Amino acid sequence: MRFDGRKDSRVKMDHRQPVNLMGSDGTWRRTCVLLDVSNTGAKIEVEGTLDVLQAKEFFLVLSSTGLAYRRCELVWIDGTMAGVHFVNGDTRKKPASAKATAEKTK
Repeated sequence: MRFDGRKDSRVKMDHRQPVNLMGSDGTWRRTCVLLDVSNTGAKIEVEGTLDVLQAKEFFLVLSSTGLAYRRCELVWIDGTMAGVHFVNGDTRKKPASAKATAEKTK
């Protein structure tokens, strides 16, 4: 289903799907609810303070055992709601020096 003018289709959760956010270094964790999800990101409702979301990257932990997770970057915050973008090897920004090296090898 597509809504909100998004390019990627999103699945809206019919039930409250509990998930967790965790710092990439494991020093913090926040309980949240997954509201919708796509291949590239998700909308979540966060319980507790949102100050830790200012971290460059963190994990969205989808399973109670921690075996299913996605690396994320914060896109937006509105009250207790937040939008995250899933980070993978293809979408990571390359450092300027890596881009320059790539250009020289062409």
